[in-house]
Amino acid sequence: MFTKPTLPATYRPGNPRPRNVDQETARLHRQVRLLSSEVTGLEEQLQAMRQSTSWRVSAPLRWLSRQLGRKSSPMPNSPRDDKSYAGWIRLYDTPLQDTPDPFCARVAGRVERPSFSIVLTAISGQVDLLASSIDALLAQDHANWTMVVAVESEALAEVDGLLARNARAAARTKISAGAIRTSKAVALNRALEGVESDWVLFLEPGDVLSPCALSHFSIEIAARSGAGIIHCDEDRLDRDGRRSDPCFKPAWNLDLFYAQDYVSHAAAFSTALIREVGGFREATGEAAGYDLLLRCIERLRPEQIHRIPRILWHKGIPSAAIDRERASAAESQALADHLQRKGISAHVAENDGVRRVQYALPAELPLVTLIIPTRNGLTLLRQCVESIVMLTTYPNYEILLVDNGSDEPDALAYMAELDRQPGIRVIRDDRPFNYSALNNMAAGHARGAVLGLINNDIEVISAGWLEEMVSLAMQPGVGAVGAKLLYPDDTVQHGGVLLGVGGATGVAGHANKFLPASEAGYMRRGASVQSFSAVTAACLVVRKSLYEQVGGLNEVDLKIAYNDVDFCLRLREAGYRNVWTPHAELFHHESATRGSDFSPEKRQRFDQEQDYMRSKWRELIADDPAYNPNLTVYAEDFGLAWPPRVPWITGSAAP
Repeated sequence: MFTKPTLPATYRPGNPRPRNVDQETARLHRQVRLLSSEVTGLEEQLQAMRQSTSWRVSAPLRWLSRQLGRKSSPMPNSPRDDKSYAGWIRLYDTPLQDTPDPFCARVAGRVERPSFSIVLTAISGQVDLLASSIDALLAQDHANWTMVVAVESEALAEVDGLLARNARAAARTKISAGAIRTSKAVALNRALEGVESDWVLFLEPGDVLSPCALSHFSIEIAARSGAGIIHCDEDRLDRDGRRSDPCFKPAWNLDLFYAQDYVSHAAAFSTALIREVGGFREATGEAAGYDLLLRCIERLRPEQIHRIPRILWHKGIPSAAIDRERASAAESQALADHLQRKGISAHVAENDGVRRVQYALPAELPLVTLIIPTRNGLTLLRQCVESIVMLTTYPNYEILLVDNGSDEPDALAYMAELDRQPGIRVIRDDRPFNYSALNNMAAGHARGAVLGLINNDIEVISAGWLEEMVSLAMQPGVGAVGAKLLYPDDTVQHGGVLLGVGGATGVAGHANKFLPASEAGYMRRGASVQSFSAVTAACLVVRKSLYEQVGGLNEVDLKIAYNDVDFCLRLREAGYRNVWTPHAELFHHESATRGSDFSPEKRQRFDQEQDYMRSKWRELIADDPAYNPNLTVYAEDFGLAWPPRVPWITGSAAP
């Protein structure tokens, strides 16, 4: 029997989502926070630069430059002043003259395994695009590759003419003629029949590989025994060959891949794997590539899928012949088929330009215990509890309030009244505030098979929030589940946790912080269910058995800060993935409860907890797999990193 909590009889319903926020004030506060974040980032970069060896070594040159500058006209702006993507490319992704990429130099010119087959398609009207793709292949550092061109019959003469003018390309090319327009999958399968290489890449006409692309793929393959799929970052080329729209991706992220295919358009596949799954399926139409990868991952472990955090693939202009609506529907059907093959009951729908997988809840709904630590703060507590009870449609939950030493009469009276209501319990714990210990104690008293850690400054604004979070938490392999938390001005407060944000001393920050709630953000990650290394415990749902398996929150070393991040990382270490969903929206009135952390005692405690995290989780903080080393750690907006945290092609051109 369900135990839906009730409110005191004296309660009178009000507006469940008060909107009395001064929007202009909220906007100004947001601007101040953003500017403060930028200043902090610039200060960290300046400090790091001044501590570098290159800065010390170049001191005499800077002195000489200043002396000469006094005697000459002002110099034009340095390329380093250009903060556009074009400026980033000039600094970090443009080879110096006569200076090869040192990573590519390790394998340049060696004819050895792995061998690659590059499969391209050619239809009438696109042969000129094919030429640019071929030119880029001929410039590759890695020599062991062949090309297979699947040609539409009407374009065969054009392709023959193109190859006749390029003897080097012709010597490496096999032609496979067939009906591409009517069945691209059949044409690609026919092209694959003669492939003898170890790995296969599928290029669209106009796609251009960077000169060191195959070298980087070969290095990664050699370093990753048993790999089946290697993917890389990508950007786009316009008609004039200018690069734009960089897509710096996370490492393998199953949930994000379900929401959007961010992998198959720039990836190398093991030839043996493609043959094992039977190649492309004709019935999948425009979704043939996505469907192929879905069937491949059914045969692979996550550690067999790898990312190269470098832009090695420049996508050409998308074909106008593709029916985007039909392609989207085909991809949704391919995903539904995949989930069915895995025995997962779910519905796939399009939502805000990305796919949403709505997992079925168990026939017998698990009891969820919502744990809410609190102390005084009647207004916030009332808002939190009453929004949960008024709006939550999931029927089987209980509320467990942990009163940590309240002494205000109105708060005590309210909690006493709540304690008499069905589905609500109040536990008194007067120890000095220790967030981890309070939640661990409450978890021991929880009756539910699922725990929800909830801050007392949370306000429910979406009725189905708990169904969404519980349905994810009950999936095999899922650890903690986090929600989309908003400031009262409808900007994002929490969109998942990014490790390493804050620079040299940072531990973590919140993805897409201050992004308007209606916007999808970088790579549409603000609108996509996805895995993060961690999510915040301000609103976190997890199976009680998993909470107990990893020992709950660390109440010894992390009494106040970072205990949720540490908890999620221990779940990850135990083999579970932590998932964030944008389909569970709640307000987080964070500023209303945050105290000052500048007292000597609090500062010392925070520094100790930060040092603990940086010591215990050093490698993950330095390279968060849910992020990308080409993106900044000085802000939470997925901006470019200046410089990136991977070796740059330009090497000695670094500032």
